[in-house]
Amino acid sequence: MSLIDDESASRVGTVAATAAGEVNRRDWQRWAAAVGDHNPLWFDPEYARAQGYRDIICPPLYLQYAVLGVTALDGLRPDGSSGAISGSLAFPRAPRRMAGGENTTFHGPAYHRDEIAMVRTIESIVEKQGRSGRFVLVTWRTAYRNQRDELVAEATTSMIARPSEGV
Repeated sequence: MSLIDDESASRVGTVAATAAGEVNRRDWQRWAAAVGDHNPLWFDPEYARAQGYRDIICPPLYLQYAVLGVTALDGLRPDGSSGAISGSLAFPRAPRRMAGGENTTFHGPAYHRDEIAMVRTIESIVEKQGRSGRFVLVTWRTAYRNQRDELVAEATTSMIARPSEGV
């Protein structure tokens, strides 16, 4: 019996999630300071201009946080995620989840007050056999565009879903 249920298999090629938000200088600077990223491109306008930007820019890895809402603790799944960004794929025969990886390409800067829209599409869902048994590998493609419809970044993200112990 496949680990991939028919409902999940039918979702390949569809939009799993959309979100939008504004990048805000104060918020990204707080985030950058909290993660220890003191790149002057995020903080120093003169430095950013000397590098060819019109002003300080948003740290590219912050984009996903600018568009995602906040989930209450009681709304989180046991794996710590809300499930919303993954399109709430179920996989009843493979309920254990873990991140598989992420690869992001940055195409242009985001500036203070840019509106960023995210569209995440389910690229593939495949069952595989690994050293420790069968698993499902899900891959999403995510595009981040600004209010001028310019591609700011795109990411390929994967997740691994495994059966419960003893299955």
